[in-house]
Amino acid sequence: MSLLHFAPADLDRRGAAHTAREIAQQPEVWRAVHALVASRREALDAFLQPLLARPDLRIVLTGAGSSAFIGQCLAPALLQQLGARPGIRVEAIATTDIVSSPAQCLQPGVPTLLVSFARSGNSPESLAAVDLTDATVDECHHLAVTCAAEGTLARRLGAHPRAQVLLLPDETHDRAFAMTSSFTGMLLAAAWAFGLPLPTPQALGDAATRLLASEADRLVALSEQPFERVVVLGSNGLKGLAHEAALKILELTDGRLVALADSPLGFRHGPKTVLNERTLVLILMSNDSYTCRYDQDLLRELRRQGRGRVVALSTAALNGTDALSEDDVLLDLPANVPDLALAPVALVFGQCLALLASLKLGITPDNPSASGTVTRVVSGVTIHPHPQG
Repeated sequence: MSLLHFAPADLDRRGAAHTAREIAQQPEVWRAVHALVASRREALDAFLQPLLARPDLRIVLTGAGSSAFIGQCLAPALLQQLGARPGIRVEAIATTDIVSSPAQCLQPGVPTLLVSFARSGNSPESLAAVDLTDATVDECHHLAVTCAAEGTLARRLGAHPRAQVLLLPDETHDRAFAMTSSFTGMLLAAAWAFGLPLPTPQALGDAATRLLASEADRLVALSEQPFERVVVLGSNGLKGLAHEAALKILELTDGRLVALADSPLGFRHGPKTVLNERTLVLILMSNDSYTCRYDQDLLRELRRQGRGRVVALSTAALNGTDALSEDDVLLDLPANVPDLALAPVALVFGQCLALLASLKLGITPDNPSASGTVTRVVSGVTIHPHPQG
């Protein structure tokens, strides 16, 4: 599969074939994920609706690394959807935090739905978080969203009396090092499972396809600039997406291109010192008219100060505002879509930028860690017995 003017043979020769295919296939993957969730609708509703009707329910969205950022993207939208129910709570807590400090993350007397995101389902923290939650919380239910049928998480929760496993199509189980199809696939699967308002998968896929076609030259030109730092900014759920986009750049460049994420408002409080003339700033503009005022304020400020290059990603609803320029990227989505709908489409831009930066540095994106410092499925983790377990 070609991507960004690269022929398949060239991508294969440069060790990028899996990553490129898994980025490019996402519009098709989203349609397949939507069809899967629709086919599981009756079972999902039977499991979720009684839980969501409980006013004292605590929903914990969890995962490690990229999978943790899925929860950060979803939590604000899910809380907004369920917020009219007094007492209900929605929190994104990484498995790495649950495992290292369960007493500070888990509440024994509070009924809890643990939503676990896992590409392989074999990460030690994913499995330990399930075990610790079951051992700590008096009443715990589980929803696992995962991409590997043979993964330990899917097999373990498949036999759990208070669990549902949402196993995604095999195409989402990325073969490359970095999570791409798996991230957006799990994000959308959970959003559709909880009934969050989103455009159709066709509309999302068409927007991503148009982005890949219309922004290929801009992406190549950006990747050829001598940037040494990348900053990705987003508000609320888009902050989770900013973390994922920054992580893709770090991973695929093997740490040689430093990337960080923050919110537009938070960035002024110290992190802004990272800016220099070789910094690229990507701002994910909120589609909420109130929140976007703050995004636009920072956009104007950064352009006025002129340190580094600033690119805003926004929808047609914001096109033409005086804060935007010809440098900016238009996400071709309806004017009224929530920020969660922007996430998968905007991330395609970030994934492509990370891939191009990796190739520019002579790195093989499918396996970018030459030293083996990091691995596709995390290794080297010892799960210590918990004294109260």
